[in-house]
Amino acid sequence: MKFTFLIFLTGAAACAQPFGFGLKGGVPMTDFVNAVSSSSPTLSYIVNTDRYVVGPMAELRLPFGLGIEVDALYRHYSFNNTPVKVTTGAWEFPLVAKYKFKAPIVKPYLEAGVAWDKLSGLTQTIASAVNTQTLNKDVTHGIVFGGGAEVKVLVIRISPEIRFTRWSDQHFLDPAGLLKSNLNQAEFLIGISF
Repeated sequence: MKFTFLIFLTGAAACAQPFGFGLKGGVPMTDFVNAVSSSSPTLSYIVNTDRYVVGPMAELRLPFGLGIEVDALYRHYSFNNTPVKVTTGAWEFPLVAKYKFKAPIVKPYLEAGVAWDKLSGLTQTIASAVNTQTLNKDVTHGIVFGGGAEVKVLVIRISPEIRFTRWSDQHFLDPAGLLKSNLNQAEFLIGISF
């Protein structure tokens, strides 16, 4: 009898799946760096934001539709003008609390939390003697809000969402005011977890 109860309890705990792990990826809806047009070609910046955001995710699923999610999302971008070319990646670490509404098949959810963003692999090439300092901070933090829906198909959970982040500081800031990091960031993301 005890053995049967232990098997039943283990099976129930396995079905509850309090932890979820997976992959989250998507596309930015805003550019990470903004450039202002200038009539001078030596002062104009060309910005290239690669259109992907990707990384691992983990979720702690709590009772009553609550949960805590942490992600490690990577993105890449570059900008240049005549004397300077900068390429970098950035790792974003959002930590959000989630609330999933009760629904039979598709569960809508809201999320809010904090995020940290760290530049990675920053390279700056200067083609002339002119040196414009654009790096403001290599680490920044911000607040995160979002919403989406979760669909469970067998053991896989698919979660499309829109996430908005407001950063406290700019990574890049040109002294002439022609280039600056965007403090507002919006992304469309899809999580696939088990």
